[in-house]
Amino acid sequence: MVHVNIFDTTLRDGEQSPGVNLNQLEKLEIARQLERFGVDIMEAGFPASSQGDFEAVRAIARAIKNSSVTGLARATKSDIDIAWDALKDAAEPRLHVFIATSPIHMKYKLMKTEDEVVQTAVDMVSYARQRFPQIEWSAEDASRSDLDFLVRIITKVIDAGATVINLPDTVGYTTPEEYGRMFRYVRENVPNIHKAALSCHCHDDLGMAVANSLAAIENGVTQVEGTINGIGERAGNASLEEIAVALNIRKDKYPFTTNLVLKEIKRTSDLVSRFTGMKVPPNKAVVGKNAFAHESGIHQDGVLKNALTYEIITPSMVGVGSNDLVLGKHSGRHAFKDKIEQLGFELSQDKLNDAFKSFKQLTDRKKEVTDEDLFTILMDIQTAAIDVKKYELVAFQVQYASANLPTATVALTTPEGIRAETARTGSGSVEALFNTLEALVKEEIHLTDFNLNSVGRGRDALAEVHVKMTVNGTNVSGRGSAQDVLEASAKAFLNAVNRVFFNQKAFIKEPAAL
Repeated sequence: MVHVNIFDTTLRDGEQSPGVNLNQLEKLEIARQLERFGVDIMEAGFPASSQGDFEAVRAIARAIKNSSVTGLARATKSDIDIAWDALKDAAEPRLHVFIATSPIHMKYKLMKTEDEVVQTAVDMVSYARQRFPQIEWSAEDASRSDLDFLVRIITKVIDAGATVINLPDTVGYTTPEEYGRMFRYVRENVPNIHKAALSCHCHDDLGMAVANSLAAIENGVTQVEGTINGIGERAGNASLEEIAVALNIRKDKYPFTTNLVLKEIKRTSDLVSRFTGMKVPPNKAVVGKNAFAHESGIHQDGVLKNALTYEIITPSMVGVGSNDLVLGKHSGRHAFKDKIEQLGFELSQDKLNDAFKSFKQLTDRKKEVTDEDLFTILMDIQTAAIDVKKYELVAFQVQYASANLPTATVALTTPEGIRAETARTGSGSVEALFNTLEALVKEEIHLTDFNLNSVGRGRDALAEVHVKMTVNGTNVSGRGSAQDVLEASAKAFLNAVNRVFFNQKAFIKEPAAL
């Protein structure tokens, strides 16, 4: 069977989803989970885009040992130099460099001739080859490029040292038949194609990203790129968990292997969903909450008699468990530590103490503590920045009655360590709380989105709030969890505000897309 490498770009292309704003600690935690999931290559970011992205890529490159870490670069020496500085400590430094090859992109975006694009591509791959042992070269908008021009430029960049050739469907325009035919043409007409691996990268604008990726695999591609939950620019990217399960379930059609650990799918999906604030639709294939739900009486009867009647994917295959009670109020520190290690978290002693304290507080108010509850607590603790000046909630109170105007009183400490307190009113309890918080912080704030979800089920389930806002003109997102909806809302608000202290001045204004 042919082996297919999995290239995950959740931390680069996925983070370019509108409203997604991950800090370094969150990116590092996702990277560790991607390593557990078994991805072969992870694209940690675009180092030249900002100082924050540079630092995150460097931290991931140093931490990850079992996956190859790569970073994106435009076809410029400065981008390549910055990428090398970020990736040089990786176990296997890898560069992903791209340039557009479609007529519309070359004419209107690059304003270059075909000869100039070829020369730039060759020069930059040659330059990168002086440092990087592995170089992936991408033809941006390949699916709308002239096939003979693709043959010409691919031949040249392989001679210059490219080890992987990626032909992306950048705007999600192509069909499975067309995309497969493009790869066949390249394989049959590029004389040195045996010296490089072929890779596909599909966007989902027409809903065909997964189908196109599978068509590419059928036509000689040995690396497939995508994101967890299919997140990404516009309509997103090919969903890696869907591709992985399709290859597994339909081995009769797709005789290919991967290194992915399928039982890590649900955990990986949940982690990305919560950090990004992009909720997985209930009807999402493989990981949606309705993926294994059967409401029809006929379906229920069939599943009870034999699950294979309607379930082609078993919940256990993708890591969907029973979510039974795992720990209680009488559980000790040793049992707690063993459990968090089972969940895949590695906490410092200080963070372990904070997590155990939060766990004990939860058991005082919640009868059943589940894996989902612990997962939420641990994510908050693991990604909490230490030794960083920030706003911290001290106490709050909200007064509400149907005949009276809701009023919130809040006390917090400022980044300078000063305690501040005030009260404001609003049309509802959350608005009153947010008006009060806004009055206490110095930053200029405009809330653009508010989303409330429950963690697990039951009347005592944790509340999880995601907010999007502009802080001093910068788009940021924040999240907070608590058993009380208002407390979760306050935490999410301050989490978003505090992110401005992590942001660094950007080198360029707009990220690149493939």
